[in-house]
Amino acid sequence: MAHYQKLLKISTTGKGFHNITAKVAAIVAESGVKTGLCSLFLRHTSACLVIQENADPDVLVDLANFMANLVPESGKYIHDAEGPDDMPAHIRTALTHTSEQIPINGGHLVLGTWQAIYIWEHRQRSHSRELVVHISD
Repeated sequence: MAHYQKLLKISTTGKGFHNITAKVAAIVAESGVKTGLCSLFLRHTSACLVIQENADPDVLVDLANFMANLVPESGKYIHDAEGPDDMPAHIRTALTHTSEQIPINGGHLVLGTWQAIYIWEHRQRSHSRELVVHISD
């Protein structure tokens, strides 16, 4: 079994969804793997990975609004060393994923027609995020 691994550094612009599908697809192509598995791991506890709708941006707005209502920043949290959005970001990440796996077929990610890969930044300010992309055949 062959393995290929690359670290992607992604700059987010603050809270919201950042589409990384093209960047991950480029690494899959670079790896030369035709049939295999692409594993993604986000090395952070205040942002997450999601595979979600890429056609109607209202889906992402509704997800963000749902999460904001579920885990409000105005909660009475003990941990606030990095500001009032820090602990809510940790909770939001705990409720979602920091890793995903996507099959590879014909040298391409096997995503559905309307699917894209996003880093969901849960913090208000911009951050530099690190994503480990591991490809195996």
